[in-house]
Amino acid sequence: MSTEDRPPAPRSLAEELRARGDASLGALLRSRPDLITPVPTDLTQLATRAGTRASVVRALERLDRFALQTAEALAVAADPAAYGELLGLMAGDDADPAVVAALPHALDVLREQALVWGDDDRLRLVRTARELLAPSPQHPSPTGLGPTVQEATAGMSPGRIQEIVTAAGLASTHDSVSAVTALAGLFTDRARMAALLADAPADSLDVLERLVWGPPYGQVTADPAPRLRWLLDRGLLLPTAPGTVVLPREVALHLRRGLAHRTPEPVPPVVETAAVHRPQVVDSAAAGQAYTALATVEELLKDWDEGGPAVLRAGGLSVRDLKRTAVALDVPEPAAAFWVELAYAAGLIASDGEADERYAATPAYDEWLELPAAERWSLLVTAWLAATRTAGLVGGRDAKDRTLSALGPGLDRSAAPEVRHRVLALLAGLPEGAAPAAGSVLARLRWERPLRGDRREDDLRGRLAEWALSEAELLGVTGRGALSAQGRALLGAPAAPTPGPEAEPAGPGDKLPVHHHHRTTPLAPLSPAEQAVASAAAARLLAPLLPEPLDHVLLQADLTAVAPGPLQRPLADMLDVLADVESKGGATVYRFTPGSVRRALDAGQAASDLHAFLATHSRTPVPQPLAYLIDDVARRHGHLRVGAASAYVRCDDDAMLSEILADKRAAGLGLRRLAPTVLAAQTDPAGLLEGLRSMGFAPAAESAEGDVLITRALAHRTPPRTAPEPVPDGPPVPDDTLLAAALRAIRAGDLASTTPRKPGAAPAANGELPRTGAAETLATMQAAVLTGEALWIGYVNAEGAASQRVVAPIRVEGGFVTAYDHTADEVRTYPLHRITGVAELADDAG
Repeated sequence: MSTEDRPPAPRSLAEELRARGDASLGALLRSRPDLITPVPTDLTQLATRAGTRASVVRALERLDRFALQTAEALAVAADPAAYGELLGLMAGDDADPAVVAALPHALDVLREQALVWGDDDRLRLVRTARELLAPSPQHPSPTGLGPTVQEATAGMSPGRIQEIVTAAGLASTHDSVSAVTALAGLFTDRARMAALLADAPADSLDVLERLVWGPPYGQVTADPAPRLRWLLDRGLLLPTAPGTVVLPREVALHLRRGLAHRTPEPVPPVVETAAVHRPQVVDSAAAGQAYTALATVEELLKDWDEGGPAVLRAGGLSVRDLKRTAVALDVPEPAAAFWVELAYAAGLIASDGEADERYAATPAYDEWLELPAAERWSLLVTAWLAATRTAGLVGGRDAKDRTLSALGPGLDRSAAPEVRHRVLALLAGLPEGAAPAAGSVLARLRWERPLRGDRREDDLRGRLAEWALSEAELLGVTGRGALSAQGRALLGAPAAPTPGPEAEPAGPGDKLPVHHHHRTTPLAPLSPAEQAVASAAAARLLAPLLPEPLDHVLLQADLTAVAPGPLQRPLADMLDVLADVESKGGATVYRFTPGSVRRALDAGQAASDLHAFLATHSRTPVPQPLAYLIDDVARRHGHLRVGAASAYVRCDDDAMLSEILADKRAAGLGLRRLAPTVLAAQTDPAGLLEGLRSMGFAPAAESAEGDVLITRALAHRTPPRTAPEPVPDGPPVPDDTLLAAALRAIRAGDLASTTPRKPGAAPAANGELPRTGAAETLATMQAAVLTGEALWIGYVNAEGAASQRVVAPIRVEGGFVTAYDHTADEVRTYPLHRITGVAELADDAG
């Protein structure tokens, strides 16, 4: 393209945005969604918003390390800077080929993010970004560079400047400006600088070496040592304040061979493979862990079925209740906090909202239990992926030094979903069956988001990544550290890369230290609809790998039953009532006791029902000791009756009542005989039942009508509750519909604000609406109807919002004007009294 054909260079960011196509503007708004919250009225307002401090900080935080290094280099370059100068700062005198190859893409990223604008010969970093990244005594630059010679000599006396110029071997000048320019020219001339430093004392060069990579400031006394005096005399060190000197930027860049950064990082660190397993081993291990996850959540909810721990006044679980839950689940406390938070995120537990507030299962838990196992798992992992509540923080301290408790406030970290997704996406980029080295995953994340990874909350992203790896293993998303097939489907990821010959393990589950040097295209987070499809696909892959529930147990003569695998729900529920769990593992061992049998009888089962149940579901004959136990407990069950007197005991056998009265253990019950067959008690019926059972009796409760009262274990449920909403990490990324509408509104507003008007037609000043009288407005409108010309109008709607529009009037009648609105691209009707004024467009307006 010739110079004549090249479009004029943009004079501002707004002009550059105006020259962009919809695809480029759409990419900007997707990457910086805060720019359309709310939608700006035109491109000038969009450019202004893109330069605000909050928006720029947010954009900088989302740059990878090399793009950020490029922005930092532009902050210490001239303003504007040519591409060649930027390349020199990034690649150095040796022109590192990796940097040369990567720099155009990094610059494109900065341009797309509207952090840099201008052609390659006039690159400009937006003012706010320059202020944030440029070096200053209060905010040192990450480059370690100090001020330029011009900045460092500002305020220095002309005489002193001339002394420095002369000592550096330059001719004296008539003014300070030319002297400073000559000194800066010397320092940026490689050959002349090399000659100047060749004469420097060795200890003076040592001083420069200590300052060259920053910090560039040093302390001196009122009478500097000779090695410092030599440098000060020639301007290689310049005073900035009493007792403080600085290494000028030009000198440092010469000593660095032109590099703005000691170590440019154009290529992201490779995610290294620490171990390789056969894919079948990975999927089986993950499926086994997925089954354990389901069993753990069920056990937790069963433990809280009749009302869980109390809610602390400040919210959350107490330390004591978390410890009790960890013991009940047989897991460490951090793992217990994770399972509790996961059930909460999935909407399975919540506060019941009662006066004596407690945690309990929600109605959604009952619905969840009825689903197939694989679907229950997919619901848990989908909730985990999106949750911003972070269980790893439990036990830590908040900003006010208060302990963070499970289910309590202060656990939301908006970056958590993004980090989880990115960690799994990195695993998806490895060959099938490959487990990563955790350190390389953290190094990669720090490269991708250096500002968030290195300078916020003690590397929060690193901790989130470590928790994501361990939690993915607990949930069965990964197996033996490698992403499983169901985990890959959960991300909507394509098939895994095929491992090379060196990645093949020697045998099942063998581990080899293999390094895979490849880059993968980042997997974008899925929309809710896409995630639902991906979760369903993951469930389908997991389902065949989960063990089939069994319909039988093995009864043994020592009053135990062995479940060799997971049991069907009705069988498991009945065994939970009839027996106590003695041990868990690959097989669950249940033990039958008089108390457990009585529990089943209290729940309404008859002895004949229990015999039939055991005979139906046992692969071995019912042992005689177990049959005797059931008959013996059933024979005594209900022989005593307890009711409310406060409470009473009645029994047809008055000798048994006499025995109870004579027993010293009954002293606390406050018993007295009312009749030969009735005793009254000073305790409530529940306490009386418990007291008599502790004495070895088997009483039954009865109703006011005298019928045996079957006390079933009533499950306590909260009212309907919704799962907690994740805390968004800033405004959501706009979907295609919103983006198209926003672009259309911005383009339309820009058309109205930039369309040229005829001179003398009362143009608006400083973006104000045009102002004309009612008669002039009406006459101009009527004339435009006849000529078919378009007009520029100011309009205030019923809510008082003002806007500018370009319209072509079609009809004016009854106090309304009907016109084709170029801004909205449709025909609209406007009340004339809401039009603030009109102006004719210039003849050459496009």
